[in-house]
This record gives sequence, structure tokens and C-alpha cells, in this order.
Amino acid sequence: MAAIERLKKRPDFLAAAEGRRFHTERMTAQGRPRGTDAAGGLRLGFTVTKRVGHATERNRIKRRLRAVAERVAAELPPEIAAAPADIVLIARRPALDADFSALAEDLRRAIPQVIRPGKPRGDRPPGRTKNAGGAGRPESPSSRRADPDPAPTHSSNPCGGVLDGQ
Repeated sequence: MAAIERLKKRPDFLAAAEGRRFHTERMTAQGRPRGTDAAGGLRLGFTVTKRVGHATERNRIKRRLRAVAERVAAELPPEIAAAPADIVLIARRPALDADFSALAEDLRRAIPQVIRPGKPRGDRPPGRTKNAGGAGRPESPSSRRADPDPAPTHSSNPCGGVLDGQ
């Protein structure tokens, strides 16, 4: 069986982020099919953020994930291994000390889930939005606050309406 190819270009990572997701304690898998006219089988990319740890720890996690991917790729059924799809694995801190068999089981469960065709995530852009926390939602009449009365201003007060001694 051919080895799983690697994702290396940012647009491929962003495209995979628009697809399905599969979460475990040790990693998150994002993936989507490339289409029937795409050449090649599975392509895999790895992401380990700086929040996970220092460079040596991040590199160790990536090496572990690559080794797990090689082992799982050898065991995949041919119809899954030949499926034209992109998968991105986003590692979490527990992947550093996790049992190798647990990582392999996570990946075995994740691959079929994220490569199956499904509904797109909609017209929202990939990744986080800048206006999180409800910005941009229509305001209901009950959530509107009345404008407070402006503070009285005194023309003789240089502090702009604050009385002396306050």
C-alpha cells in the first residue's frame, strides 16, 4: 500500500478545517474529501500549537503522530486509504505522554469519521471569527439599555461637570 502523503501548504490546511471534526482527549482531527476527480489518496497534516509546550515537546508530539500515522496507514482498508481526502491532526498536550496504542486507536476512529462526505459548515469563514461573544447579532428590544442622562455641566467648573470635593 502507498504511504499517506503529507499536507504542507496553508490552503490545504484551511480547506480541511472547513470539513468534519472528530475530537478526542489527545487530538482533534479535521478533514474533508477532495472530490472524485482529485488524484491520490489520503493526505495528512499535523499541527501542534505553542500552547502545547516548548519546541522539543512539540517536535516529539509531531514525531509520535507521524509514527502513528504510518502504522495506521498500513492497517487501513483499501477503500479508505485510496479515498481522496485531506486530514489535519491538531495535537493536544496529553498526546505527549499518551500510550502509543491510544493514539493509534484515536486515529483509526477519526479517519473514517472526517473523510465521509457531509454537509458543509456553511458560509462562515474557516477558523475563529473576530467578533466572538455575540457581536453582530440583532439586538432585541429588551436588551437595549436606555441612555443615561448626561451629567450636568457647570460652566464655571474646569473639571467638566464634576463638583469639587468628589
